[in-house]
Amino acid sequence: MRPLLLLLLIGLLSACAEDDKAPAAMLVTDMQKNLQLQFMNAEPGDIINIPAGLFEMTRSLSLKVDGVTVRGAGMDKTILSFKHQVSGAEGMLVTANDFLIEDLAIEDAKGDALKINEGKNIIIRRVRTEWTNGPATENGAYGIYPVQTENVLIEGVVAIGASDAGIYVGQSRQVIVRNSRAEFNVAGIEIENTLDADVYNNVAINNTGGVLVFNMPNLSQEGRRTRIFNNRIEDNNTPNFALPGGAVAGVPAGSGISINSNDEIEIFDNDLRNNQTAHIVISSVYSTNYSERDTASAFDPYPEKINIHDNRYSGGGDNPDTEYLPQLKAAVFGADGAFPNVIWDGFINTQLAPDGVLPAELQICIYNEASSAVFNVDAPNQFANPRLDELQHQCQHAPLPAIELVFVPAASQSGQGE
Repeated sequence: MRPLLLLLLIGLLSACAEDDKAPAAMLVTDMQKNLQLQFMNAEPGDIINIPAGLFEMTRSLSLKVDGVTVRGAGMDKTILSFKHQVSGAEGMLVTANDFLIEDLAIEDAKGDALKINEGKNIIIRRVRTEWTNGPATENGAYGIYPVQTENVLIEGVVAIGASDAGIYVGQSRQVIVRNSRAEFNVAGIEIENTLDADVYNNVAINNTGGVLVFNMPNLSQEGRRTRIFNNRIEDNNTPNFALPGGAVAGVPAGSGISINSNDEIEIFDNDLRNNQTAHIVISSVYSTNYSERDTASAFDPYPEKINIHDNRYSGGGDNPDTEYLPQLKAAVFGADGAFPNVIWDGFINTQLAPDGVLPAELQICIYNEASSAVFNVDAPNQFANPRLDELQHQCQHAPLPAIELVFVPAASQSGQGE
């Protein structure tokens, strides 16, 4: 009788264990249905609260109603996992104004993690986006992804593992990205074709490129006036794992800050360390994998009026990426040498510089730093005359104004407004 009793007890315990597991699985299914219904039926002023827990989502969440808040219990407590996603191009897609999202994580989305399209007055606070398998080409392209937006605050977010950009703001106006961390993305933080942005108090580490400010051709607007300051940008040496052909596929591993075809950029009070290609890379679209594509005639491909001052540098420039930079470094600085803090492809608008030197008001200016030298790789002439230029860069532009955002109280109720 004892063996039979033991078998019965084992059977009962197994059944109880299965019953214990069932509610958790049901909770996941119920949470997905619950959130889809709340997003679908939301009205202006609604707050969608998501409790702590790991919730498996197999379909995208989509919101199209203005004035909604989505709030979790913390970026490491409320986790929406899209690892087994079967439907939708994003984890969460928002097409709405006056939107606030905070205190949750979106993991392993099939495509972009959090995309916000064509919205005004957007706050993204303490949100984590991550691909948990580490850097991989098959990861989604963007973590935090507002595009064609206005009046945007991104603060306290964490973005890990995006195959394009961890924190990306595109074709937008009036933007602040602050107090955030980007790690193991191709581009840590990218400001693209955006007017008036402040990027400060962030950490960009272990990306391919730390902070990028790009203008790409054939988009709805060209960007200008970005300030990058008081950031820690270091060890951005992860090999580029972007899909071939994309804008960031040509970013050299080891790039601290990259400026491409963008004007009126101010870079100051940053700590840049151990970025092995160069701490600051300035280039034209002519040096990218987009250079042979058709470009609108009005597009300005030349980076101008770049203001660099009061930064702190350590290491870097000693192991550059791409086919030609290692040879240039060895030829000019020796096998054991290193690039200076700033390198430039050398493309200029010759109509504005008939003698081959830009006027002071359009120059790359460097001041209040140990050196104002810029290494011009002479890309327009197939690297025939790479050289250190210093005198022409000993100049100074007027500082750019700070970005000021204004939100209605309801949009910033759980954090400070601007």
